[in-house]
Amino acid sequence: MTKPSPLDWDDIRYFVELARQGGLSAAARALAVEHSTVSRRIGMLEARIGLRLFDRLPKRWILTAEGEHLLAYARRVEDEALSFARAGTGAGTLRGVVKVSAPPALASTLLVPRLAALRSRWPAIAIEIVAEVRQANLYRREADLALRLSRPEEPGLAGRPLAQMGYGLYATPDWFARPQAEWEFVGYGEAMKTSPQQKWLDRFGAGRPYAFWSNNAQSMLAACRAGLGVGLLPHFLGRSDSLLAVHPDHAQVLSRPIWLVVHPDVRRSPRVTLVAELLAELLAQAGPVLA
Repeated sequence: MTKPSPLDWDDIRYFVELARQGGLSAAARALAVEHSTVSRRIGMLEARIGLRLFDRLPKRWILTAEGEHLLAYARRVEDEALSFARAGTGAGTLRGVVKVSAPPALASTLLVPRLAALRSRWPAIAIEIVAEVRQANLYRREADLALRLSRPEEPGLAGRPLAQMGYGLYATPDWFARPQAEWEFVGYGEAMKTSPQQKWLDRFGAGRPYAFWSNNAQSMLAACRAGLGVGLLPHFLGRSDSLLAVHPDHAQVLSRPIWLVVHPDVRRSPRVTLVAELLAELLAQAGPVLA
């Protein structure tokens, strides 16, 4: 009997991601590699196990019956590998990288300057800020810590509220000099259409037009500064801009908690614990600016 070729466990990661994404380009982006690398690794895996896992269609790769059968096993391998990685982080030291996921405007405008001022407190740690609108998947180690504007719903994640972020109606003064019936708005883009701030704007706007949309609060700030319309902005952005005014009747219309979220497997890590403590301290100090 011929001894089967040993599996490369990394090929299983490629298999799971391609099944999850359904196409080479999307899987390559998720894995941060070229799409030719994904195709090559899948081909190597199929050769090793002697099975065709995907049907190659022009725009999608579809799992074969054999691929469907093996996917459940592959996902269990992926889950165990991720658990191993989280456990490794949990057993770490005060050296290494800590990845923090946070909303872009909060990260760049509020967190980074304050973290820089405390560099002496984390001399052997490198902090990587993942600034994005979507929620990072902590199970898949897309981040070690996450700052979110809602309580974590995923089972097993630990979270605590650190501060409240307030919102008010901001615009250049000429907009507030006009009758409200003539107002146009700066709104939150597609990825945030169901956010509390966009829902409030929709109710308040009552059918009045939007001149500009963006998923990025800093782009919305720039649009308001340029006179494109009235926007519902977080106070830590709006108050600091001398070109903008807050409407006196709508200066505090919404408040959202900022949650610090962590997977229990990594919160025992000394470096993750230290960065979590720094974030909690910084947001507590920034409370008046945020609220």
